[in-house]
Amino acid sequence: MSDLITADLVRLDADLGSEKHDVIRALAATVGEAGRATDVAQLADDAIAREGTSPTGLPGGIAIPHCRTAGVEEPTLAFARLSPPVDFGAKDGPADLAFLISAPASGDATHLQLLTKLARALVKPAFTDALRAAETREEVVEIVADVLGTAPAAKPAAAAAPAAASASASAATATATAPAAATPAAATATRRRLVAVTACPTGIAHTYMAAEALEAAAERAGVDLAVETQGSAGSTPLGADVIRQAEAVIFAVDVGVRDRARFAGKPLVSSGVKRPIDAADAMIAEALRNADDPGAPRVEGSGSDAGADSGAGTGGGETWGGRTRRVLMTGVSYMIPFVAAGGLLIALSFLFGGYEIVGPYGEIAVNNTLFNLPDVDALGLDHALFGSGLMAYIGALFFIIGKTAFMFFIPALAGYIAYAIADRPGIAPGFIVGGLAANIFGVVDGDGVGVPATGFLGAIVGGVLAGVIAHWIGSWKVPSWARGLMPVLVIPLLTSIIAGLLMLVVLGRPIGWLMDQLNDGLNSMSGSYAILLGVVLGLMMAFDMGGPLNKVAYAFAATGVGGAALAADAPELKIMASVMLAGMVPPIALALATVVRPKLFTQPERENGKAGWLLGASFITEGAIPFAAADPLRVIPSIMLGSAVTGGLSQALDVSVRAPHGGIFVLFAVDGVLGFIIALVAGVLVGAAAVIALKSTAKNPAVAPVA
Repeated sequence: MSDLITADLVRLDADLGSEKHDVIRALAATVGEAGRATDVAQLADDAIAREGTSPTGLPGGIAIPHCRTAGVEEPTLAFARLSPPVDFGAKDGPADLAFLISAPASGDATHLQLLTKLARALVKPAFTDALRAAETREEVVEIVADVLGTAPAAKPAAAAAPAAASASASAATATATAPAAATPAAATATRRRLVAVTACPTGIAHTYMAAEALEAAAERAGVDLAVETQGSAGSTPLGADVIRQAEAVIFAVDVGVRDRARFAGKPLVSSGVKRPIDAADAMIAEALRNADDPGAPRVEGSGSDAGADSGAGTGGGETWGGRTRRVLMTGVSYMIPFVAAGGLLIALSFLFGGYEIVGPYGEIAVNNTLFNLPDVDALGLDHALFGSGLMAYIGALFFIIGKTAFMFFIPALAGYIAYAIADRPGIAPGFIVGGLAANIFGVVDGDGVGVPATGFLGAIVGGVLAGVIAHWIGSWKVPSWARGLMPVLVIPLLTSIIAGLLMLVVLGRPIGWLMDQLNDGLNSMSGSYAILLGVVLGLMMAFDMGGPLNKVAYAFAATGVGGAALAADAPELKIMASVMLAGMVPPIALALATVVRPKLFTQPERENGKAGWLLGASFITEGAIPFAAADPLRVIPSIMLGSAVTGGLSQALDVSVRAPHGGIFVLFAVDGVLGFIIALVAGVLVGAAAVIALKSTAKNPAVAPVA
């Protein structure tokens, strides 16, 4: 393994130009002269492109241009002490210390871990002071090696002094901050707790510098802080207990937070990844204020998944039941946007083009344009909106987009189930087995008979299979030179082969047979059996309000919406109506109860009730969670009763809906609008009456008195 930095990669008191791009190009050339770059121009271009996303200047006269690039084959540090200093965008002025940090596109894990140590050291004044005091290039190398923990045991005499100075400065810094950490045992037991996530686009420098700055600020404030760095050197997810005990969360990120739902409901401070480096103390103080403020911003979501581990990492002590729930919920959560977007677009296509659009949509898309609109009469589009060719054309395009989105929901379900087990290496194999489950390739024989389409059951089984296999292969011990190939080539390839063959050869036919039986059973349901199914689905939707049972019922219903050519009385569309209506009942019923008997509810619950009207109308069942969390034994049975009534009535009144989401805002996609309204109102009244009755039996139903 080559050293990250050598004397050949150091320039002292160098004039590398007056502009930061000149400095980057000069440092890239230094890497090339040292024989560490395969393509100097590519390295420079990639570093400059990264600089364009956000400046890399830091407080204290530091600049850290960095990138992942195909221009190097091993991680490399080039350092320059600039004279004159050059502006890299820091608020306090130009930089006189510049590190060019370059990592290959698939970096070695050991090297990347060393880079994180460097990034953390850059926010410590003792380290940068030592760099400014260094007299030779070898001293710079020795100082950096000390920080990285790669220095040899016996140091040359010339380097010993600066290293000792660095150590002395570090000790002084530690002493200066010691009073904040030196708290009595009793005080330590009551220290406040926060969690944070840091992440930048490349995951090399800012991710870890932000973490270091936040940790130091938390120590100064006497606060316990746990940080999850989602960077290139890997990420160890915060444990469920750690998240649950935290009073607030800080997201210092320039990219999306992985598995954000773990933090749902937590008071939030959010910023770019550079802010903690400039103002970590202010962010810690803001997080503590938000923790005490009921009106503070919060991480979106119901809170039912807050603190739940997801992704490949699992918290210590996670039960098999909890792990199963996490895996399935991850897959379903990522699947829902495909279903919602695709289903709503299909519903809109019927609004614009009429239900007949399922026939000529392809002909319209190929042969017509905005300037050559279709003839609705010739195409038999009797229900096109306003009899308009323009509406028919838009309807055909919406249908194509919607069906395309819908085709991905089964692969997405399998892909993200595999991701929940094996992290990123599981995504591609999961999508592949999901594609097999949906027969997305359209494999048929000469008579048009296809391979078994195993649907969402196959996606669940295949996703778990792909995730387990990918996780197993990822645990193999391989030579260091092969580590970079494992996540991008070896794991996806071998997992796809093994899981794909198992699905096609072993599991496809049994699961396909089971899906056929399920579909036959649905198609044969009528009368009391259909009503019973509606009741059961209603109970599932209300029981955990966005939890596993709710999501299973929703996924079961949403699967059928993709059959866009189904008749209005198809059982699949009736099931979707039962599920949507039953999911709307809990928030609306509780909102009504707070209006009818406000003294039974606390002031925060009455405020939540105001939001419950819109949440319920929008089919967001999670609006009922604050009520259920405060009084589960009275609230949950009540809303389950209301939702069961609505689910059964929906089936009895033959209500059907082609949109998988939207509540009252997709009435245009409802067949049987009157029945839709009757079923909804009946369930809301029953649920509200039940919760009022049960709360009236309590000696002190509302914890807080009514003002």
